Amino acid sequence: MTDLEILLRGADEALPGGELEKQLAKGDSLRVKLGIDPSTSDIHLGHVVVLTKLAQFQEAGHTVVLIVGDFTARVGDPSGRDTTRPVLTPEEIEANAQTYQDQAFKVLDRERTEVRHNSEWLDMPAQELFTLLGKTTVARLLEREDFTKRMKADQPISTLELIYPVLQGYDSVAVRADIELGGTDQKFNLLFARDIQRAYGVPEQSIMTLPILPGTDGVQKMSKSLGNYIGVTEAPEEMYGKLMSVPDEAMGTYYELLLGEEVPGGHPAEAKRALARRIVERFHGSEAAEQAETHFNLLHVEHGVPDEMPELDLSSQEAGAMGSATDGEVHLPQLISSAFEISTSEARRLLSQGAVKLDGEALDGERLDLPAAELSGKVLQVGKRRFLRLTGGAGS
Repeated sequence: MTDLEILLRGADEALPGGELEKQLAKGDSLRVKLGIDPSTSDIHLGHVVVLTKLAQFQEAGHTVVLIVGDFTARVGDPSGRDTTRPVLTPEEIEANAQTYQDQAFKVLDRERTEVRHNSEWLDMPAQELFTLLGKTTVARLLEREDFTKRMKADQPISTLELIYPVLQGYDSVAVRADIELGGTDQKFNLLFARDIQRAYGVPEQSIMTLPILPGTDGVQKMSKSLGNYIGVTEAPEEMYGKLMSVPDEAMGTYYELLLGEEVPGGHPAEAKRALARRIVERFHGSEAAEQAETHFNLLHVEHGVPDEMPELDLSSQEAGAMGSATDGEVHLPQLISSAFEISTSEARRLLSQGAVKLDGEALDGERLDLPAAELSGKVLQVGKRRFLRLTGGAGS
């Protein structure tokens, strides 16, 4: 396959039509831009789709310009949203940005990546900002689909959100981007950057949009806020188990976007296992992938309990902070919340649904407090893959 065929494989659109082919034909090293929004700290497999495409550009000899949107994160990108979202503090933004970069380099070649923060150029004097804002019109900005929907629904649009595409477009001017990548929900922003480049008299970038990877529900966009994500730093067993939970109907999309292949023939379950092994191996290694599959078989095929799991001494100071006591009762929602890093409301919901078990028996969702002696020496299970061995207390 030619470089062009490899780069176009799996892409949704490359615009303007034929432009990327012309750029590649010149033989120059292209500057390929991706803007990352550090609103969260973790990368999931949805992010890996565009990162993998960037890695292909690197393999073809081009430079990836990874722009950390530390300035635009103060604004908040409304793409695909119908409401505004909370604005993070500078400290939260910087912490998220660092973690995001570290995880991105699990896919990208660090040596072929130029990392920039858009506060370098966007933290500009007022007069320069007025000049930038004067390069476009409100009418052009309101062509954006999510703005149109919110206006029809009589929902507010802040002025900050309105100028987000302008600021992002100026990023392309500042780094002299030749091409910019993003999900299909970013199409307006990517094309709008060409308007800003044209207004400043610099060569206009081409754009490439990538399909959106559905989450583990197989329907909605993979998102941490929706709880349907698979993080690249999750434990191998958790990653494998989540991939096995993806509906069969979504396997074609997962194979195409994450592996660049078609789903192999045969039984759907075997194709899913192959995908899970390869993804876990990509981020954790072959040995971890084998152990993750063994763990999955133990829990879901043999219906057993893993030999190794975290332990919690109910008489310890740590357990006390989780809502337990040496003499007395343990408040289950607080214990589950702290031990498994979920909210107490989620813990209550799981209890009410019978998804919390003690030595294989579902706990009564109405009993939120249990004697420590009744828990000690037993295995607490939350959902299908999370286990905690409870020790200590009066019953040990």
